Amino acid sequence: MSLIYIVEDDKNISEIESFSLKNSGYDVLVYETADEFRHALKECLPSLVLLDIMLPDASGLDVVAELRENPVTKNVPVILVTAKTTEIDKVRGLDVGADDYITKPFGVMELISRVKALLRRSGESREEKNIRIGGIVLDTERHAVYADECLCELTHKEYELLKMLMQRAGIVTSREEILNHVWGTDFQGESRTLDMHIKTLRQKLGSAGGMIKTVRNVGYFLDNVMEQ
Repeated sequence: MSLIYIVEDDKNISEIESFSLKNSGYDVLVYETADEFRHALKECLPSLVLLDIMLPDASGLDVVAELRENPVTKNVPVILVTAKTTEIDKVRGLDVGADDYITKPFGVMELISRVKALLRRSGESREEKNIRIGGIVLDTERHAVYADECLCELTHKEYELLKMLMQRAGIVTSREEILNHVWGTDFQGESRTLDMHIKTLRQKLGSAGGMIKTVRNVGYFLDNVMEQ
């Protein structure tokens, strides 16, 4: 499931965006300032960003430029949300690296359509080469995982399990959903299989394994912050 960051200081607008996207099946996190957004990027990369062009602590154009200059975030799709309607403002946004823009006020259907189109083009379509959360780095090109800068030897299922948890960092995923995603909908084994894989995955990740949390009778999630 795609994770979308909304960076918007107007709560009325962010609530409309968040409600619409969640109803369309997306995971959504909302930030009111550029600083909050920058901090969130260090914990987990989103699938797409809806970025207001006028934030209280920064220009959305400057934030886009920062994203494009950083090797880790340069490929994150960005839709600028702006009240400015002049052609030069739209051109400036695209020139600094935004993928699309939407002008306030906008319709919910237009918003969802633009989000879906950009995700198709970027391929959620364009999978992150590196997913970094805390001390864990998952390199999708090399199919490799590093914990505290040490290479971890994971099985295919362990890798896919970790990848799912990292892509949904901070979000509790049910046991059934994990089993269906990693083992397939036709999996006939015991759910205890998942518990054993979680146990070995935690061990192989060393101290970073503590980031994988259990929610009793529900499922698992990857915490953004390790316990000290």
